[in-house]
Amino acid sequence: MPINLKTKGIGSRGIRVPVNFNSPIQTERFVITMQNASPPSLLLKRANVITMDPSLPYAEAVFVKDGRVRLVGTGKGLHEARSAGCRVIDCGGRTVLPGFIDAHFHLQAFAESLVNVNVSPDNGVCFIADIQTTLKKHSLSVPRGDWIRAGGYNEFYLNDNRHPNRWDLDQAVPDHPVKLIHRSGHAHVLNSLALKMTGISIKTPDPPGGLIERDIQSGEPNGQLFGMGGWLSDKIPPLDDKLLDEGIDRANQALISAGISAIHDASFRNDPKRCRRFQRWKAEGRLASRVSMMMGLSHTKLEPEDRQAFPPTENGIPVRGVKIMVDQTRGRLNPGRKELNEMVLAVHKSGRQVAIHAIEQSSVEAACAAVELALKRYPGKDHRHRIEHCSECPPALARKLAELGIVVVTQPAFLYFHGQRYLETLTPHQLQHLYPTGTLFRNGVLTAAGSDCPIVSANPLLGVYAAVSRRTQSDETILPQERVSPLDALKMHTIHAAQACFREADFGSIEAGKKADLVVLDDDPTRLPIEKIKDIRVDMTIIDGEVVWERTPDQQPPAMRATGD
Repeated sequence: MPINLKTKGIGSRGIRVPVNFNSPIQTERFVITMQNASPPSLLLKRANVITMDPSLPYAEAVFVKDGRVRLVGTGKGLHEARSAGCRVIDCGGRTVLPGFIDAHFHLQAFAESLVNVNVSPDNGVCFIADIQTTLKKHSLSVPRGDWIRAGGYNEFYLNDNRHPNRWDLDQAVPDHPVKLIHRSGHAHVLNSLALKMTGISIKTPDPPGGLIERDIQSGEPNGQLFGMGGWLSDKIPPLDDKLLDEGIDRANQALISAGISAIHDASFRNDPKRCRRFQRWKAEGRLASRVSMMMGLSHTKLEPEDRQAFPPTENGIPVRGVKIMVDQTRGRLNPGRKELNEMVLAVHKSGRQVAIHAIEQSSVEAACAAVELALKRYPGKDHRHRIEHCSECPPALARKLAELGIVVVTQPAFLYFHGQRYLETLTPHQLQHLYPTGTLFRNGVLTAAGSDCPIVSANPLLGVYAAVSRRTQSDETILPQERVSPLDALKMHTIHAAQACFREADFGSIEAGKKADLVVLDDDPTRLPIEKIKDIRVDMTIIDGEVVWERTPDQQPPAMRATGD
């Protein structure tokens, strides 16, 4: 049985090691490969270990064997744990944390974004003319008639101050169907050929929850589509497997270089076919990070006998949660309250966890009311029903969430990446309770963090920075009273994220018996000046006791582009 070693001098206060960042990480033996059937043992010594275990908050060494943490304590106390073949990692005072967990991620969309045409502001796209030039150049290498997918545009950062339309795209690429994806993933622009191939014409009605923007005078669709991502996915051929595999290879490198050891895929389009694709990527060694999945409600059978259709498996993809989308694309709740109540009740009755996408205050209130009704009909403890985003939430609503035991999975990095837009476009009423992380913590709501990648970068340290600073990229502050401490921000990205998907017994903290998912940072987020947090670098990522990524001198992690689908 594993022993949680709490050596003399640690107790509940723990030990914090003097930091010497001038020396590189020293390793006494290197025997790591991704294919090892039995991972070799590891000893991380002279480390500043922040465990997320309240009974032993800090340590200076961790011993790992057979993919699990075996001992946590001081270097002296762990000396005898070394064995033949053990790799000793001298951290030189660097900080060791549990591996970061992204509690709201879109893996396939991220993989697709990495092989789509990049028309984001980060790629120097400032005008619609830049989008046209980029698309036209790409079209020269694509067979006539093949689909062109491009992503990352953001009308807020275009000097034209508008969305592109079908005619803009036609000027650049008339002979290829084009799907242009907004940075949010919730808006698309099609050119005329793409509209024709998807069957959208002047006679096409708006689909449920969607909006086909039309020319004011003629009534013709102008190519701009809102809230129709799922509808389009049924009309447009998917990427071929070879290109998608290339995207997942890039996504894997981006994840592990950012210290992300686990993600919770939150796409409402997840179905059994996509689950099998994820399983293949894991089996082929293309994906090192752990994955839990939600299923879209339309792809989920809620009969009790179906609950084990995709059971959690050690080497597979655990399916946890049923995703329900609540939006106000057309200015009213979709679905309506009655239908939402019935959906949530069906999921709750089946014994599954429900995850409700809700942004506006009225949407969050409706989601909260639906969960409350379900709990009254079928009382149950530790359901951990979730609200994804919860972007507008006043204190009274936060107290209600806590009373009902609802988990909130929020996106602090949105403040950093989207903050300027929020300040310029939201009303004072909308701004006063925007992403109120501090309020959620103070009222006892279990609050986890996700990036919503590829909407924004998945870099968890930017999420930590945003939660602590409430600063935007343009260096403005949004609701400083909603700041949380660096340690609480780290909890959102580790132990709270594990709890949000019922995995805290497996990972999320550094404790004996748990999976050895660890990240080594070149500095301590809890000690640095706030502005320095976003500049911290990942030196090493360990998953299942194996070093899956290690930064070489002057190496920069692969870019995690902020584009989406």
